Amino acid sequence: MKRICIFLLPGVFRPIALLLIVLPPIILLPNSSGGWLFAGAAPEVLKFDSLPAQLTNNAVAEYKRHGSVQIFSFMGIGPKKIWDAVSNATYSLDTESEKWTVLRPVPGTAGRIAAVAVAARDHVFLFGGYVLDAQGGGMTVPDVNVYHPLTDHWLRGADIPRPVGDTVAGVYLNRYIYLIAGRSNTEMVNAVQIYDSEKNRWLQATPIPGTPVFGHAGAVLGDTIIYVDGAAKNPSADKPKFISSDECWMGKIGSKDFKQIHWSKLPNHPGTARYRIAAGASEKDERIYFSGGSDNPYLVSGIGYDGNAAEPSAVTFAFNLRTGKWETVNENTPNPSMDHHGLAVIPEGLVVAGGMEKGQQVTARVSILLRAAGKAK
Repeated sequence: MKRICIFLLPGVFRPIALLLIVLPPIILLPNSSGGWLFAGAAPEVLKFDSLPAQLTNNAVAEYKRHGSVQIFSFMGIGPKKIWDAVSNATYSLDTESEKWTVLRPVPGTAGRIAAVAVAARDHVFLFGGYVLDAQGGGMTVPDVNVYHPLTDHWLRGADIPRPVGDTVAGVYLNRYIYLIAGRSNTEMVNAVQIYDSEKNRWLQATPIPGTPVFGHAGAVLGDTIIYVDGAAKNPSADKPKFISSDECWMGKIGSKDFKQIHWSKLPNHPGTARYRIAAGASEKDERIYFSGGSDNPYLVSGIGYDGNAAEPSAVTFAFNLRTGKWETVNENTPNPSMDHHGLAVIPEGLVVAGGMEKGQQVTARVSILLRAAGKAK
């Protein structure tokens, strides 16, 4: 878009016309001598449409192809937060048009919660999660659903050997997908399971050395795994059944054997959130970002295992792989939310889709959070 901007400068009695090729509007500010100061371009505020439905506990994945970015949301649960509110929907956000598209739903007789999704080899892979029943119970499933965005078709991958929900997923070499710990039908597992997306087979990697957890958050960036927190079994016979974990771990994938992981413990991260934090990685920034989540592990309703209502944290933070340190990105993130499985990192910021906001309210909001460099911890 072309604009003609006229600058009236002090001491100059005829206007100077400048032809500027600009997209956003130009800001002119009056100065003390009666002239004008050129203040540069006003930043355009990017705003995405809300999800087509209010959803929480949905799996979010970022898909890149030929410079374009799509953000996918799979399944989740609606505002009623009971078994018949679980969705099998698939939605795709085109970050250029800023609009969502309803796609072919996830195959199966029922939708799921607590699944995770990642993109690799021009597909999006959806793993595990829980199916809920009318009696208030649930079952972990071994399903691996493979979505092909170019054709809007689903395929079935080899089942997860140890079915898990509330796990952390990440991709190495655009081929190997790591599922790190999580919750099975009977227990929390410490297994690190690797899905070979080229050969459709499973392999076992070095287990996590820390407390087995579920609802933790993290990602794989390069040869580095970072995961934090989660809920762990209460070692005491007293209630609640599950308590929060504050353990943070880094895993280095072996250069000669990708099944070998060297684990080391990290210091605690900024903020108090411990459960279902949104997380995603940026190769360009060399950071793994985290936002929201709650300090109190909770049930599907958003009520904690201890009987207290869970509330979202307003802290957004990151682990900087260059410095090996935590950074606080924002201590007062607008519209904080919890109950997440993934966030997307795009040039404009961090994208969080759906979740539970204050008062355990399920939202369709799609937030774009600034990812400016924060203060190191």
